[in-house]
Amino acid sequence: MKIIDRYIGAAVFRSIALVLLVLIALDGLFRLVRELNSVGTGNYDQSEMLIYLLLTTPSHIVEFFPVAALLGAITGLGALANQSELVVMRAAGVSLLRISVSVLKAGFVLILALMLLSEFVVPPAEQFAQSRRSQMLAEQTALKTVNGFWSRDSKSFLNIRGISPGGDISDIYIYEFDDEHQLRTTTHANKATYEKGQWILNGLTQSEISITGIKTRQFEKAEWDSLLSPALISLIVVNPLQLSVRDLYGYYRYLSDNGQDAERYELAFWSRLMMPISIAVMLLLAVPFIFGPLRAVSIGQRIFIGFLVGLGFFLFNQGFNHIGVVYNMPPLLSASLPALSFLALAIVMIRRI
Repeated sequence: MKIIDRYIGAAVFRSIALVLLVLIALDGLFRLVRELNSVGTGNYDQSEMLIYLLLTTPSHIVEFFPVAALLGAITGLGALANQSELVVMRAAGVSLLRISVSVLKAGFVLILALMLLSEFVVPPAEQFAQSRRSQMLAEQTALKTVNGFWSRDSKSFLNIRGISPGGDISDIYIYEFDDEHQLRTTTHANKATYEKGQWILNGLTQSEISITGIKTRQFEKAEWDSLLSPALISLIVVNPLQLSVRDLYGYYRYLSDNGQDAERYELAFWSRLMMPISIAVMLLLAVPFIFGPLRAVSIGQRIFIGFLVGLGFFLFNQGFNHIGVVYNMPPLLSASLPALSFLALAIVMIRRI
């Protein structure tokens, strides 16, 4: 049986890799065309565009993998069926369940590799790519550290320490220097909003530093003329794609404990945990395409129908996640129901063979 596992696994593995390569190439072409519209803005040139596309490719591999798993498994098993190899296996006493297990074993290796990619490669690559792109487009120098977001604004330095999922900022420090690079004014604001092209600071405490001492004043609200753009501020908004599973859990727990809206990140956390199950379901769905009612149609038709099923799962999964947020459904239910629904479909189709 180990020989059968390796033989089926190799065929499925090769086909999934080929399908994934095609999907990523097509997606990369569309992303390239889209990014060309931004080339020439600020310091964002063609080399920066290529770096951005390269660094964001791992996240797209994770996104397209369930569809690639289904199409690859259909293609691999279909090739074996066209050469009557699966017929010989069945005639030799290999059950349908055993063939399904061989497919899932091959998928387990790929799932493990994908989880490592999404946990250790995607977050830092996505963070660096998005940060660098925003900096190049905004023509400003910015830095994101454990102490918050730092940016230079003419003769001033800005430090933003508070971040909310919606992009609101709080706990803002502004340090203003004179022509001799001496610190002259420090300002702290509780929060800031961007209204009609103008920054509004709320809850200010300002200290003016001179040779005679320090004079402190407080203001309820003040306008702030700054070169800082909302596009650059987007650097400090935490994107779920930029977090590992461990960081997602810690972040959504932190938001919940502080009375903030954590549903988006809790949903992302459960969706990430459900990803291996979703891929396994896609692999299992490939079996009825080969042995079920579709066995009489051509491999091209099987691939086309498989593509529609995979696309349907992708759209259903994405749409149901948004519906869950709108109607305040439990995040675990929103993340798991699409995969469980297609698992039930796969089981029903296999039982009818």
